Amino acid sequence: MRWLALFLLVPWPALADGLVATRMIRPTEVLQPADVALHSGAGAPGVATDPAQVVGLEARVAIYPGRPVRLADLAPAAVVERNEAVVMIYRQGGLTIMSEGRALGRAALGESVTVMNGSSRQSVQARVISFGQVEVGPPAAP
Repeated sequence: MRWLALFLLVPWPALADGLVATRMIRPTEVLQPADVALHSGAGAPGVATDPAQVVGLEARVAIYPGRPVRLADLAPAAVVERNEAVVMIYRQGGLTIMSEGRALGRAALGESVTVMNGSSRQSVQARVISFGQVEVGPPAAP
């Protein structure tokens, strides 16, 4: 009887449902609905439980078939690729200046990326605002 009481008091992992990959998902691939399936017993802290949580996100690392899809392994999809030509936009008050530049990294909407100005060859930090467009802010006050 003591063993039964001990057995019932010991915390056991919950066998919750979780998402698993249905195929090999390589880094930088955007997840589609067919890439994941709900599997019982795959639930754990940090594992996605609903396809709506992961569809449209980009894999940061390789996710192998049958392995749980962890939210930490996903990020918003990049809309600016490395070496892509981008339009740099500077706005202050009523003034708007547009210039061409080249992205030196990958970034998603709202993320920061280093951009090299095409004419001056100066590198600046910019925030991605749309596909192929970045916003350069006014210089910081000293």
